[in-house]
Amino acid sequence: MIAIITGDIINSEEHNASEWVGALKKQFSKWGESPSDWEIYRGDEFQLKLSPKKALWAALEIKAIIRCVKDLDVRMAIGIGSETFKGVSVSESNGSAYQRSGRIFETLKEDKLNLAIATGNTKEDESLNLMLKLALDFMDEWTSVSAEIVAIALENPKLTQQEIASQLHIQQSAVSQRQKRARLDLVMELLAYYPKTVKRMKP
Repeated sequence: MIAIITGDIINSEEHNASEWVGALKKQFSKWGESPSDWEIYRGDEFQLKLSPKKALWAALEIKAIIRCVKDLDVRMAIGIGSETFKGVSVSESNGSAYQRSGRIFETLKEDKLNLAIATGNTKEDESLNLMLKLALDFMDEWTSVSAEIVAIALENPKLTQQEIASQLHIQQSAVSQRQKRARLDLVMELLAYYPKTVKRMKP
């Protein structure tokens, strides 16, 4: 069983690719090799293959990294399932994970949603997508400052507020305020809940 994240950058035409593509490639490289595990194509679209357990964490990390750039956002569909054909690149490969990711990605713009998941389990999808929809209510509003705090926390979950403060050259109280504004506690609760659902998924 694998997870496929299909995504595109929102408002990319209003920005120079150099503002975001380097950070995105650096992040993708931590999860695998290009082009077998990830690809950026047509300028602002991408696909990423990774384990189902890591999929939501990765998606939220990508969102935080992209939202660090003012007025940029990202639209993503997570498909979980099998890989029945492995091509040279991730975009040439196939299986239920790819199909689910592709199908749900096509509906995102119309549904005015920036993140959704398809696992093949209707009941599981319904509850997970409701949670994501509620979380997007504040995640889509992250400022670049909030997004930066979330990106650091997801990259290094064990860092204390004081360590983050030292890294950003700000007061520890400012880190606390930014984390509250970003609703980091709810993000972490959602990420803690998600792996429990993965255990119940079938290819």
